[in-house]
Amino acid sequence: MKIVTDCAADMSAQELEELGITQAPLFIQFPEGEVNSADISADDFYNRLEAMRPQIPTTAQPSSGIFAEIYRKLAQAENSIFSIHISSGLSGTINSARDGGEQVKGEVNVRFWDTLTLSGGQRFQVMAAALADKAGWAMDRIHERLERIRENTEVIYTLDTLEYLARGGRIGRVKALAGALLNLKPVIRVDSDGKYSTVTSGRTLTKSMAALTDHLQEKYGNTPFWVTVLHGRFPEKAEALSQGFKQKLNIAKMEVQRISPVLGVHTGPGIVGAAIVPMELMGDLAK
Repeated sequence: MKIVTDCAADMSAQELEELGITQAPLFIQFPEGEVNSADISADDFYNRLEAMRPQIPTTAQPSSGIFAEIYRKLAQAENSIFSIHISSGLSGTINSARDGGEQVKGEVNVRFWDTLTLSGGQRFQVMAAALADKAGWAMDRIHERLERIRENTEVIYTLDTLEYLARGGRIGRVKALAGALLNLKPVIRVDSDGKYSTVTSGRTLTKSMAALTDHLQEKYGNTPFWVTVLHGRFPEKAEALSQGFKQKLNIAKMEVQRISPVLGVHTGPGIVGAAIVPMELMGDLAK
């Protein structure tokens, strides 16, 4: 089976290669032209983003034709494809993928999976599917595991400014304006419907990061889990969040990663957060 995802999964080039995963592009549309998010470094992207203020670029999903082309190419080596994508509540990418699948109907069998999340949470599901397939799991068993990961993963973050989410239309503009006027730092999570919701807000990033940690402690208790700390261009805050996690949470594995530029369009550089999954759902696969 061949696995396809998109670059919102925040997977490294090394992970994609080692797991044999094909990544569909997501695009960033600057005034001077369109860029594949995978082709621009995080620092180059944020430099361009900050130089554009108060304007911001827009993003675009792959066309159905791009997906059809990917599926046809993969069909030369494998007659079964599993296409796993960013939440349908945040992007139309999976709809383009399904339309692309219709174009190759009869040529290759393509199954689709809505992760109902993004970034590190999406990455956990893609990794699990790839590792389970390599281990020889049947599709029904892979689906069951992905459902459990999807239900038990938390993607949560806080922001230095609401400016980018507001301009990108990703949260209510009235809420964004109110928050900006009060200079609040919201703690935002991806809900079970694959859309954003606000957990709480703090007056400072330090307070919001502490509230974020407390939320995870309340949700997971002493459960051992795998945490991926995520940030845009906020290494000092990522380090502070990591230290807070070590003090309060039962961490089986922790790493720090940058989020994809295509996601950074909607958050700006001042984002820090995490993707968390119970280790029991990944440990038997990621040995």
